[in-house]
Amino acid sequence: MTDEKHIQEQADEAMINQGFQELLNSYLATKHRKKVELITKAFNFAKQAHKGVKRRSGEPYIMHPIAVAKIVCTEIGLGSTSICSALLHDVVEDTDYTVEDIENLFGPKIAQIVDGLTKISGGIFGDRASAQAENFKKLLLTMSDDIRVILIKIADRLHNMRTLGSMLPNKQYKIAGETLYIYAPLANRLGLNKIKTELEDLSFKYEHPEEYAQIKSKLHETQAEREEVFREFTAPIRAQLDKMGIRYQLLARVKSPYSIWNKMQTKHITFEEIYDILAVRIIFHPKNPEEELNECFNIYVSVSKIYKPHPDRLRDWVSHPKANGYQALHVTLMSNKGQWIEVQIRSERMNDVAEQGFAAHWKYKEGGGSEDEGELEKWLRTIKEILGDPQPDAIDFLDTIKLNLFASEIFVFTPKGEIKTMPQNCTALDFAFSIHTFLGSHCIGAKVNHKLVPLSHKLQSGDQVEILTSKSQHVQPAWINFATTAKAKAKILAILKREQRSMQQTGEEILKEFFSKEKMDITTENIQKLCNLHNVKTSEELFTAIGLKNIVLGENDKNELKDKSTSNNWKKYITFAFGGSKTNKEKHTEERGKSKIDSKKILKLTPETIQKNYVIAECCKPIPGDDVLGYIDDNNQIIIHKRQCPLATKLKSSYGNRLLAVQWETGKSLYFPVNIYIKGIDHIGLLNKVTEIISQQLNVNIHKLNIETNDGIFEGRIQLYVHDVDDVKTISTNLRKIDAIKKVTRIEKFEDKPN
Repeated sequence: MTDEKHIQEQADEAMINQGFQELLNSYLATKHRKKVELITKAFNFAKQAHKGVKRRSGEPYIMHPIAVAKIVCTEIGLGSTSICSALLHDVVEDTDYTVEDIENLFGPKIAQIVDGLTKISGGIFGDRASAQAENFKKLLLTMSDDIRVILIKIADRLHNMRTLGSMLPNKQYKIAGETLYIYAPLANRLGLNKIKTELEDLSFKYEHPEEYAQIKSKLHETQAEREEVFREFTAPIRAQLDKMGIRYQLLARVKSPYSIWNKMQTKHITFEEIYDILAVRIIFHPKNPEEELNECFNIYVSVSKIYKPHPDRLRDWVSHPKANGYQALHVTLMSNKGQWIEVQIRSERMNDVAEQGFAAHWKYKEGGGSEDEGELEKWLRTIKEILGDPQPDAIDFLDTIKLNLFASEIFVFTPKGEIKTMPQNCTALDFAFSIHTFLGSHCIGAKVNHKLVPLSHKLQSGDQVEILTSKSQHVQPAWINFATTAKAKAKILAILKREQRSMQQTGEEILKEFFSKEKMDITTENIQKLCNLHNVKTSEELFTAIGLKNIVLGENDKNELKDKSTSNNWKKYITFAFGGSKTNKEKHTEERGKSKIDSKKILKLTPETIQKNYVIAECCKPIPGDDVLGYIDDNNQIIIHKRQCPLATKLKSSYGNRLLAVQWETGKSLYFPVNIYIKGIDHIGLLNKVTEIISQQLNVNIHKLNIETNDGIFEGRIQLYVHDVDDVKTISTNLRKIDAIKKVTRIEKFEDKPN
């Protein structure tokens, strides 16, 4: 046994040393100043600290920090400070060493980054739901102190995703959900395009393994065909670029499995119907760095002479880079085979920035402080503003942040001609708040391209916007419905809350005077009597209504308070604002998550358990065969959601500790409702063919049917009762055999219309 242990230790030691040597080699190949001693010191310290500890996969724990440091060095392009911080990132959390120890040995900068990483460890969210928003705020606050914290955190998450196979299924859903909801958009916002794509694909692989495998297989099957298209399409482009004497690379960019699947879901189309799986990338070496932009346009003009460009699909990110620093010229060209193919034109510098994000700027600007980093600073400032007025609910808070993370950008102009980057679908109100809170809270309308528009008017790229204000104007509650940016929403909510608090205080004062005048005690019971009388739910609402003069206290209130017959069941009501013990609701919130259900087991969905113990979610109505998960709600009920259901996405990232892995084992014994949408060319007898296939050939019961025709095109919605997803596939395949039917797809609700 001892010999075996000794052999294992030697093998581990060799694996660790080899891993560290690979890291050093990668570091030495970069342009950074060579601080090998410092990195070696950090490695030896971390190796000693994690000695004897193993990961779930069985390898020595130190392999994880080495892998994270390698990602930080090679895939993000950071230097020795970040590499050391990555090697040390778990030391404070997992061992007896403190941040002070790190500071004494490695200096304040590395200690500060390690401290930031320790605060946000264990996933963004701990096991207690109430702490989620706080932990996410910590992540963002630390990030706005030193951006390297979040870059290392993304590297840490990427390695965890690459090794997710050794985790329990419910943990896989939580981590994959959190990754898709927060880390992938963060990576995108920081310009880490390659990492964003890999994070999305890995999340997709664990959430929907079958669909992932199918798309990979179809991509493999169509690879030879794509290569042929690429070869034919690029041949004349190569000849033209050679003629112009440009040094270049031509690459085929293939859409990632997650992007393909996402498009299939949102557009309700099949793999074969996606036309932009292949794109062509031209990466050129500029003859003169100052002429980089001109060369982009010269190449564009040359390729547009070979193939006809799509009139509406030129994207100029060269003159106006995206907020994450991305620069390129995108043009869509019609090939000789009748296919639209997107061509992306970038210089080598632009390509590095696109792949590695802000870290790549440091490679090109030794002095630092570039304009693009100014964009990043602007974004971090927005986040700090949101943190100044945090949402009380963790999910609301995350949604507010995500509005900014996911947004595509448009460019609008101020009356003086200054350019502002705004999220797509933003309104005139969002624009007003983006300039100044005072302007936002007093705006009454706007002029867009010199025409008067309401505050809810959606802005387009290139609009010139002038905000009209009035001192008498103040924030309206309805504004929250047409503000789309995180900043505007946060400011409006904060101002409304402030006004409500002031009205609440006024209402409390009026109520105190009323009780004092009537010589009555202020008790929870009396407050509740008034709430019941005026049909308001909480004491806070009552105070606000009194403050706003919507409720005027009078004779009715006196009579109600003097009547002793009110139920004695007042203890269950909310505690009066002047103080008191914790309410049941608060206690319940504290106890949430202490479920007796074993979350490590995989739930089996059998006919008996579905009817007795579980609830099928109304929002997404899963059926056997769909990828699903279970969520334990506040009443200890298990609700079954589709894994890609929008609500489930929020639950995965916010209440990960309440998720359960679920397997269908229903056989063909239960029936579930499913809605199918069909579209095609109308002709006499078509409905007869459709019902014959469903009812007679397949013996399936039609529950609801709606067919509409318009100018020779028909649309139909059919609700059927089926056993599982296989039944849906069989029905869809058979319906597609009817020549006139061009589209068959499953929809969530009977009224839905696919994009």
